[in-house]
Amino acid sequence: MSTKLSTTEITDNWLEANQSYLMREIKHIQEVIENHNQQAQGILDQEKIDTWKQSRKLQASSPTFEVDGDYFHHLVTQPSEEWSSALEQLCEILDLSLFERNILLLCAGRELERSWSSLLSEAQGNNQQDYPTFSLALEVLAQPDWSALMPDAPIRRWRLIEIEPGNSLTTSPLRIDQRILHHLMGVQHLDERLTDIGVPVPIADDLVSSHQQVVQQLADIWLQALNETEILPILQLCGAEVRSKLAIASVTCTLLGLNLYAVSAQALPTETNQLNLVKCLCEREWMLSDRVLLLDCDELETTEASRESVIVRFIESINCPLIITSRNRRRQRQRPLITFDVHQPTSEEQQLIWQNALADMAPSFQGQLEALVSHFSLSPTDIQTACLKVKSLVKKIEQQSDTQTEQDIALKFPHLYLWDICRNQARPHLDELAQRIEPSSIWNDLVLPEQQKQILHEIVAHVTQRSKVYNSWGFGSKNSRGMGLSALFYGASGTGKTTASKLLAKELRLDLYRIDLSLIISKYIGETEKNLRRVFDAAKSGGVILLFDEADALFSKCLEVKDSYDRYANLEVSYLLQQIESYRGLSILTTNLNAINKAFLRRLSFVVQFPLPNVQQRAEIWQRVIPNQTPTQGLDFDKLAQLELTGGSICSIALNAAFIAANADESLSMKHILQASKNESMKTTGLHISPTRNLLEKLQQKTLNSNKGEI
Repeated sequence: MSTKLSTTEITDNWLEANQSYLMREIKHIQEVIENHNQQAQGILDQEKIDTWKQSRKLQASSPTFEVDGDYFHHLVTQPSEEWSSALEQLCEILDLSLFERNILLLCAGRELERSWSSLLSEAQGNNQQDYPTFSLALEVLAQPDWSALMPDAPIRRWRLIEIEPGNSLTTSPLRIDQRILHHLMGVQHLDERLTDIGVPVPIADDLVSSHQQVVQQLADIWLQALNETEILPILQLCGAEVRSKLAIASVTCTLLGLNLYAVSAQALPTETNQLNLVKCLCEREWMLSDRVLLLDCDELETTEASRESVIVRFIESINCPLIITSRNRRRQRQRPLITFDVHQPTSEEQQLIWQNALADMAPSFQGQLEALVSHFSLSPTDIQTACLKVKSLVKKIEQQSDTQTEQDIALKFPHLYLWDICRNQARPHLDELAQRIEPSSIWNDLVLPEQQKQILHEIVAHVTQRSKVYNSWGFGSKNSRGMGLSALFYGASGTGKTTASKLLAKELRLDLYRIDLSLIISKYIGETEKNLRRVFDAAKSGGVILLFDEADALFSKCLEVKDSYDRYANLEVSYLLQQIESYRGLSILTTNLNAINKAFLRRLSFVVQFPLPNVQQRAEIWQRVIPNQTPTQGLDFDKLAQLELTGGSICSIALNAAFIAANADESLSMKHILQASKNESMKTTGLHISPTRNLLEKLQQKTLNSNKGEI
């Protein structure tokens, strides 16, 4: 009664049998060379020569190597017709002739047998020629065939051997390709030349339902294509979800019983010979180990015509299954191309991932997960990483008695700590494109009319209650413009626009990133949209307020259309507003302009004017801007309020006056503020006389009179 072997036992059994078979075949080639050497020296008798020739004829008459195959099956504990050695598989797949097969064994023997060095040099009559050559192969191996030396012959076309530099083709050293040697030994690994330009493919965890549907569609398309045409179309996965696209491709290949590896399109060589080598290696991987190529176009950093030409040539000429990932759709050319858009998991799917990842801790976040999903659109991997961090810290704190402040917060308010973890998870995407501003402002720092303050409170309400209104109350299905929240802050420089943005960020516990639109705007057609798209793609993870500072650079282009340039300028503004509407977070634009096209204003959620402060407000700003611990003497805030300054200028003057007083080792007084005010006036107006400078002179005179000459 036979005993069924386990998969591991079968694998180990095959590996052992395969290596024994390979070494037997190499030993046979060794005998051939030894017989050749003895014949050349005249020490081999005729009987042995006849026996050797007869064995070569038997082998030559069996193109499928049945005799050798039978020997291999005897080595396996449970023989099967499907089992064959790696050597036999290679010969069958690549259609190698007997002569080419033996050349391969000749080169493999040189790598695996130390004694072959002297054997080969003796066979070629030269102590320096201790390596295989075509000349030796043609002389000693069965069925010598000159066509095997041609560049398009399988052994050369598939780069099974390397021809090292030499004086001629027939005498140049031959060496077996390292990847092929490992394959003959039964060990499968990706060619290191592909690994060098490769992209890591993450282990695919359980996919969300929407991504599983994409997997099923991809698999069905390839299966249908194989049944009908045997030509697999290119599958293209588009969108900003890089990890999700890789996971979908990986699971699709696993479902079809295939292997996946990824190569960076950015790293493809531009030199033709090197590009052809990469293409050959990719095709060889498909033939030898069912490896499917994924061409990663997500990280392309240039749109140069030469680079694009290389990528197009590679895609159109490679003859193996191909999956392309890219942020934007690549257009179809000659080869069939089927495109799928991969989106972030839905809100419901993300919430389920959170619950599963938090496991026993999930009840502690009851009611908070919906808010997390509303503000952060993280990948499954990012969600699992965030949950591991919070669970690890909470467990560590529970085992300690002397907890620190941050740890106390994490234990008592784990949802706040998890919120901050999510903010950190999203930050790396934007740090290279924008400047993160620490939100340190509080409501008392902002002096504005009550109406403007009320609008700011409404913005906070819109952000915090967005999930309830759009999802629970169903307003999301009624909104055709998207769920993005936008605000325009306009007014003179220094009136509090940036301070208000910081205040909103702190109130909402969100990161504030400043994007300088003057650096985004480009004179080249299409570059502005490309730069804006990069910013919004990086911000999709959420937890971010985007501050487009100095939007004058863009809104100043909103002109009456007189020519094609004006039309394109307006299109740039329209594109920005489209991106803002589709962005799930809060976007703030600031400008010093007072006149903006009403058509664009209607597309903004909030418009807040930041007026110049009046006398009463200026007095209030003066009082708030000087800290309580600052030593002061004789400050008259009512008099200072007569200076027609913005809040930003008042802050700057107060700080500079404090340095002047500290340097003089005196308390902060009117004379220090007046001196700093003069410097501020000179900075903003130059040599021109302004109303503020006139007031400064009058204020200085009043102060002199009232203090009897003491300022």
